[in-house]
Amino acid sequence: MTTESLSLRFPCARTIQAESVNLGFILEFSSRDDATSRFADLPALLASAPHRMMFLGGASAIIVSMLWWACVLSGGYFGFTVPAAPIPSGWAHAAFTQYGMLPLFMFGFLLTVFPRWMAQPALGRRHYVPVFVGVFGGYLLSHAGLLDMRPLLLAGLLMMLAGWACALTVLGRILLRNRARDRTALSCYGALVLGFCGLAMFTAFVFGESAGLAVAAIRIGTFGLLLPIYFTVIHRMLPFFSASAIGARYVPYKPAWSLPLFWMFALGHLGLELAQRPQWLWLADAPLAAFFLVHWLRWQPWKCMRPGLLAALHIAAAWLPIALGLYAVQSLLLFFDSGISIGRAPVHALTIGFFGSMLVAMVTRVTQGHSGRPLEMGRIPWLTFILLQGVVLIRLFAELSANMALWLVIAAWAWLVAFLPWVVRSLRIFMAPRIDGKPG
Repeated sequence: MTTESLSLRFPCARTIQAESVNLGFILEFSSRDDATSRFADLPALLASAPHRMMFLGGASAIIVSMLWWACVLSGGYFGFTVPAAPIPSGWAHAAFTQYGMLPLFMFGFLLTVFPRWMAQPALGRRHYVPVFVGVFGGYLLSHAGLLDMRPLLLAGLLMMLAGWACALTVLGRILLRNRARDRTALSCYGALVLGFCGLAMFTAFVFGESAGLAVAAIRIGTFGLLLPIYFTVIHRMLPFFSASAIGARYVPYKPAWSLPLFWMFALGHLGLELAQRPQWLWLADAPLAAFFLVHWLRWQPWKCMRPGLLAALHIAAAWLPIALGLYAVQSLLLFFDSGISIGRAPVHALTIGFFGSMLVAMVTRVTQGHSGRPLEMGRIPWLTFILLQGVVLIRLFAELSANMALWLVIAAWAWLVAFLPWVVRSLRIFMAPRIDGKPG
């Protein structure tokens, strides 16, 4: 059974049975006398499927990234000492979120579905374990390097580049065997190639090249890597999930022209940013906001408020037209030389609002399905999802506040409070066998 063919409907009896199996496993697992034996099996379990180790790394990175950033912001506001990063902290925060934290989830998903999308054999451990070691190991090493240890930062970035290169090689071979006929896979791969270039540019900056490379890398990370992959995946998956849940009264909407038109606007935005023409970004952002609004409406969210997991996916997608609308407004304010600025509100509506909310919804769905659990949102994922909407509003309010520094601190710690229960729950699932006894 493929990822796409999993149903969104499970009987209550199945839920009770699944939880009973899970409880039995927990009791058996916790009753073992030999803790060494318990943990000896963990590496093999994590390596049994790409999503297990990648999602575990990504979930851990959610806490590591924001804990470091929250400490930096708190130190600056309250006046306590935090080891100085060898590079500007704001740039490090953006780059390691874009090229380390979120790609761990993306690689976990794509290394699983690429073979399925193109009817090829599943990947073995030798294909995806090196990706995990490089990206997650390099990410952790780089964060240690941000504590005023430049050699570790340099080594970590090189490890991340190696992990990315492994992923591009593995996924590229699948795409070549398919002769690049799958448009979704081709779009995702193109974004990953741009992401690799962006990470290489940021690495060159850390090694001493121009600061302009770091700025360009961060811009590529948003509109060349993350937004294309996120939209490409939901363009394929969201209509399918909706049709599976709603049935015949739902008409899927994923026209063939969507991806080429999206790429035209996204690259237009990126080109204008790299050319330092923010006053002209509205030429790409206003059409892109309309493009996303049309898609969201044609995905018929009003029909998709049950089950809750499907509702969360559609609610998360609503942030796309909102964020690009804010980008267009910001550019028009510059174009008319209004003297008014909304700061970094657009980028955080996109990154926290859309990327963050969709991450919780999509990863929860994959985690539930691939652990043998019912495809339902559950209390903890809903708690994180709802709190995250509050985090977005706090971060947007910070741009308008007279005491912006304080609200940035509050937003960073609120992120940690919102995500911590979901991360703990997810880690427990990733480190346990499937409750239905199936492999993977």
